[in-house]
Amino acid sequence: MNSRVDVAVMIGSGVPATLQALGKRICWVVLVNGERRGTAFATREEAIECQAAWQQQLEKGLAA
Repeated sequence: MNSRVDVAVMIGSGVPATLQALGKRICWVVLVNGERRGTAFATREEAIECQAAWQQQLEKGLAA
């Protein structure tokens, strides 16, 4: 099965309260096969790092 790992942006009320308290109005999340995985990230770069880690883990699973 091919898995898809995406980075999505959340805006406004979709942003967790903890990030809103820090003044953030947008955040990024990682989706695996359309389902949110892990936490919300304050920067796109952090989310892309997480995306790469998910892709690596999924590739390891396919190689096993």
